[in-house]
Amino acid sequence: MNKKPVAIITGAAKGIGKAICIRLVNDGFFVVAADQDAEGEAGLVDAIGRDNLDYVNMSIGNEAQVKELFAGVLTKYKSVDAVINNAGIIRDNMIWNMSVEDFDAVVQVNLKGTWLMCREASLIMKSQKSGRIVNIASRAWLGNRGQSNYSSSKAGVVGLTRVLALEMGKYNVSVNAVAPGLIDTPLTQKLDKEVLQKLIEAQPSRSMGQPEDVAAAVSFLASPLTRFITGQTLYVDGGKSIGANM
Repeated sequence: MNKKPVAIITGAAKGIGKAICIRLVNDGFFVVAADQDAEGEAGLVDAIGRDNLDYVNMSIGNEAQVKELFAGVLTKYKSVDAVINNAGIIRDNMIWNMSVEDFDAVVQVNLKGTWLMCREASLIMKSQKSGRIVNIASRAWLGNRGQSNYSSSKAGVVGLTRVLALEMGKYNVSVNAVAPGLIDTPLTQKLDKEVLQKLIEAQPSRSMGQPEDVAAAVSFLASPLTRFITGQTLYVDGGKSIGANM
């Protein structure tokens, strides 16, 4: 039977989610990796090994599947020690070209899905009087042209994080957010090279971050070191959130 602390990580199959899985396994966690990509398990097994991993194919926007995920983890592993809400989608467009369907899809996953995950986590962590929740927001919550849906959803994640910190504090549960900026992921690699170069030049650091940079911040916030840190948003964005070169 697993005796390691258990972390549930969503959007775990690749990019930032995969880096978080690898980092938390190295930190001593047993990882329950959740992703809607049914083919993502093999890559994670190659990276961290079968003994450190349980893979669940599901969507965080589906309430029944979220409930089933937590019930299964609690039955098999008896506790949920950390939940990292990383799953998210984008459907970018200027608002006058954005469909209601694209707005709803992004909010359904990024905000409602994160809320559903937090609700189930809170029930367990409140009962066990311990836990860490880390929500992956985005620097975009401060505002990005063409992302009225995405920025709104991530602003909601920041607000949700602050509310849960107030509600869960007395139960020894800390709730924080990480707000990545321009990170080198499969998504950014699909951008036009000239567009990507302009984005990099707008960074105070003149560089992109790596998924491991975000994973390091999550590692800190999921650790016992953060007993007295809650309700905060930690930017991992090369300084872009300061407003320089906007």
